[in-house]
Amino acid sequence: MDKQRRNFLRFCAMATAAAAPVATPAWANRIRVLGEVGEEARLIAVGHSPTFQQFMKWARLGQSERHGSLTVFWLHGTPAPPAIEVITLEEGRAQGTIIVSERAQASVPDLIVENRGKIHALLLAGEILVGGKQNRVLKEDVLLPPISGPRNLGVYCVEQGRWNTGRADFDSKSTLAAPSLRSRLMQNPDQAQVWAEVQKSARAARAASPTANYQEIYENPEVKEHLKDVDRNVSVAPPPGSLGAAVFVGLTLSGLDLFQPDTLFGREWPKLLRAYALEAYRHGSPPVEESKLAQNVKDLLDAATRVTGSLRGNAGVGQVFEFTANGRPGAALLFENRVIHTSVL
Repeated sequence: MDKQRRNFLRFCAMATAAAAPVATPAWANRIRVLGEVGEEARLIAVGHSPTFQQFMKWARLGQSERHGSLTVFWLHGTPAPPAIEVITLEEGRAQGTIIVSERAQASVPDLIVENRGKIHALLLAGEILVGGKQNRVLKEDVLLPPISGPRNLGVYCVEQGRWNTGRADFDSKSTLAAPSLRSRLMQNPDQAQVWAEVQKSARAARAASPTANYQEIYENPEVKEHLKDVDRNVSVAPPPGSLGAAVFVGLTLSGLDLFQPDTLFGREWPKLLRAYALEAYRHGSPPVEESKLAQNVKDLLDAATRVTGSLRGNAGVGQVFEFTANGRPGAALLFENRVIHTSVL
């Protein structure tokens, strides 16, 4: 290309840029940082997430169910673009495609995870991993790609009094941390704060164990009977088209979860319901005006459409968008312009 033509094209480009309106970027600030040794560089961004905000604008309140101190509002929406196929941790473990194990040099806050299957696998923040040298809880949502290879997995200990190999790898008993612990995990706590939350939950459930094992709360006979009672009286299979639920314990919003696709929510809901029911164990049942609870959910959904937050990568694919809505911590797992899962606790 001759010099005169290059100058002409450069001038045209500059003129086009000058004429175009100035747009406010979706992400106000971007900083590239290095993670720990062996991790890929992560792109940190601060600002709005158009993908998340559009998804939350679609969310709408559906019918409710109530049993004891629990009130469940079903949430609907218009998911787009087309959802990807995703398996859960339990499904992957049953198929033998998700492997979770200790590192070669065992470390409390890190495990190794691998998806050997041919479709994406979702591990939820709050999943209880049983085995290894001590039981752990997953600190954040992770979407593993097909044939992922071994990856570092960030966790916290939820069994303070054990450090020996009960089994070489980790299994899932379809248990999720109660919303109080899930909320604590969103606040980047230190290990001592997590142990304190475990002890608090064990005292409330009267389920102390020699190793301060969070899983033992679920094994308490009275707790198990309470969970069965909830399963009998609250729909374990969500209404068709439900993308999620907002759940109250008494007059307090315990948490909100939304998924894409709705079939993924249907498969994750039973363990989410048990976790919410665990929060409601031994809780009184005060008189409830459902219209006020419904307005609380609507206000939270509306606030979520305007939040700013931070975007970062993690051990899986996609990004984690972290935010605060109406004073509550929230996180959304985003992948290829879709929201896979979001929770506000």
